Amino acid sequence: MSRLELLVDRDGPLTRAAVLTDGRLTDLHIDHAGRPSLLGAIILGRVERIATGLNGAFVDLGNGPGHGLSGLLPAADVRRPILDDDQPHSRAQSSSHRPGARQAPIGALLRTGQPVLVQVKADAAGAKGPSLTMDITLPGRFLVHAPLGRDIAVSKRLGSGPERATLARRIEQLATGAGWIVRAGAAQVSDALLAAESEALHLQWRAIRDDARAGSAPRLLHPGPDAPTRALIEQGAAAPAAILVDDPPPTDGIRLGDGPLLSSLRDWCGHHAPDLLPRLGGHTDAQRLFDLRDLDSAIAGLLDVRVPLPLGGSLVIERTEALTVVDVNAGERGNPLDVNLDAAAEIARQLRLRNVGGIVVVDFVNMRSRGDAERVLAALSQAVESDPVQTQVYGMSKLGLVELTRARRGTPLAALLRP
Repeated sequence: MSRLELLVDRDGPLTRAAVLTDGRLTDLHIDHAGRPSLLGAIILGRVERIATGLNGAFVDLGNGPGHGLSGLLPAADVRRPILDDDQPHSRAQSSSHRPGARQAPIGALLRTGQPVLVQVKADAAGAKGPSLTMDITLPGRFLVHAPLGRDIAVSKRLGSGPERATLARRIEQLATGAGWIVRAGAAQVSDALLAAESEALHLQWRAIRDDARAGSAPRLLHPGPDAPTRALIEQGAAAPAAILVDDPPPTDGIRLGDGPLLSSLRDWCGHHAPDLLPRLGGHTDAQRLFDLRDLDSAIAGLLDVRVPLPLGGSLVIERTEALTVVDVNAGERGNPLDVNLDAAAEIARQLRLRNVGGIVVVDFVNMRSRGDAERVLAALSQAVESDPVQTQVYGMSKLGLVELTRARRGTPLAALLRP
């Protein structure tokens, strides 16, 4: 079984959380103090302007850190106001959200000046502001709380067999409140952990809702998860065997191993992941943690255009305004199929580490048969399956190009690390 580790440090304005699998970097989360992300933040906003042409509303998000801008709330993401109402509901309660129903115009749903509780589902990109939704979700390692819903939805990764129904019944008996999305890893953990996480997420929602009712708009109610927390949430049931935190040393240069980063993560684990507390500790060595594990050079390599493949050959990854292009080079290796199979795994890893979003086009090495091409497509599909960000492989064109899309989420690595 693979050994997972989570290493956390602060380097200038960057807070970095690196997941290592058997010593190799496989996941990376970074926060930049000067370029804060709003992804996942829950904000009591105020409708600033109705945009009839876009069938959406621009919502003032306030002037907190990283704010000072408006986000777009599409009509399809508008839900019944909940600030004066405790009743859970589902999309089916609104005729405009029934399958095949015609979407109501934004002017019939919202008015200028109205307070709205929204969550940021995509950060600002270029001239576009953040993308917003009123479908609030609070993610956990095993469960996602959707407090405005009443249903229990089970991850499609569990297939369509009886296991899904059994898991849904477990959650119905264990979970506090209504509205749950059950992650695939929930099938592997105890009832006690599931009940504890559901209680923590439900209490978190109640605090957010009460805060929304108690004050004026616009203002931030709940920030999105920080880099270390995102790393733990996305690992799900695959818990790290060790979590090491390298807090910046105080002015005397002595590392005590118990600074603000460790305290914050210990507090989160205490509420949401008590099983991880025994695995959490501070780095006290005089040499920086990321230096000891040679992670700085590994992260710097993620900005390179050319990526060597483990067994020979390379990838060339170039970003254009419209899409990302990946070219697979065989180098001196003779078997195109072997090169492409190695490339498929590394492409999935690079897209995840670099946080590439949007359209991706891959030019694999030309193969001898249709059967070989199908094997490569299957390998690529399997490699992206574990990506927590929705990734879809669409097949190979007549020119031998493979098209895929990866949902945009957060800021790409290159933008976070640029000077």
